[in-house]
Amino acid sequence: MIRLLFGAIVAGLVAAAAAVTLLWWSGGSAKAETVTVTEGATLTRLCPELDRRGLIAGNCTSYRLFARLLGSPDGIQAGEFEIPAGTSGARLLDILQHGQPVQRLVTIPEGTPSILVAEKLAAVPYLTGPVPAIAEGSVLPDSYSFARGEPRAAVAARMKAAMDRTLADLWPKRKVGTCPVATPQEAVTLASIVEKETGKPAERRAVAGVYCNRLKIGMKLDADPTVIYPVTKGKPLGRRILRSELNADTGYNTYRRAGLPLGPIANPGRASIAAVLDPEPHQYIYFVADGTGGHVFARTLAEHNANVQKWFAIRRARGEM
Repeated sequence: MIRLLFGAIVAGLVAAAAAVTLLWWSGGSAKAETVTVTEGATLTRLCPELDRRGLIAGNCTSYRLFARLLGSPDGIQAGEFEIPAGTSGARLLDILQHGQPVQRLVTIPEGTPSILVAEKLAAVPYLTGPVPAIAEGSVLPDSYSFARGEPRAAVAARMKAAMDRTLADLWPKRKVGTCPVATPQEAVTLASIVEKETGKPAERRAVAGVYCNRLKIGMKLDADPTVIYPVTKGKPLGRRILRSELNADTGYNTYRRAGLPLGPIANPGRASIAAVLDPEPHQYIYFVADGTGGHVFARTLAEHNANVQKWFAIRRARGEM
């Protein structure tokens, strides 16, 4: 009788061990899956989805029991998680509790106009809902993380909040008297021109200095990107500027009148805003391309005209003129 009882106990233990192995340390989906956990979700709430998708063996009751007895007491994280094929129930719980969520990013380069920011958000397949109206110069170019299924309006709001924080940080640190911009918005407007006029980070403060010097003496800014903006809303023009466009008084065209345009012509980055608020101190009021991606600066019109002729010679040698 004792032998029979002992045998039954051993058989039960073997069966229990087999069940644990089957339900907890083996199993899993035959293909890789992605699981999204919403903020505040629990394993109890998530378990039916895991069961429906074949990510756990057995059923939710047994899985939660094994999780409670054999797993970590930590809660599951919010986020999107990649679950490899064949992931066991034990490993699945560990991924949800301690794994690294999938990092999805949307990147807005410095100097991107709002029309292209909106197009970029609209093209992200993992976001939902419409793109809200995005005022020019209102969002900070950067890389922004987002969760699958997040509204596009929420991501746009984070971009705007980042610009608001940047201005709140930089404006009080400005070098007063170095550039005649009276408000943070005016600083953004001028920074958007600086952003469009140079692709070299090392030149930003020098270019900002030129425009600040022109504003101080009432000289027109004569910035080509301000002519293009009303035509394309900041997208590349793809051709030479027409004489009619140079003559058009759009409120943005800085060839027509002195001072700043009506508003920003792009979304400038932090570095360009900082350059406007602390421009390089110099006497230059002219600059022209030097053929290397940068610019050469001049104090007088005669110096500038000579530099322009050198630039024209470079372009003729390239077959561009």
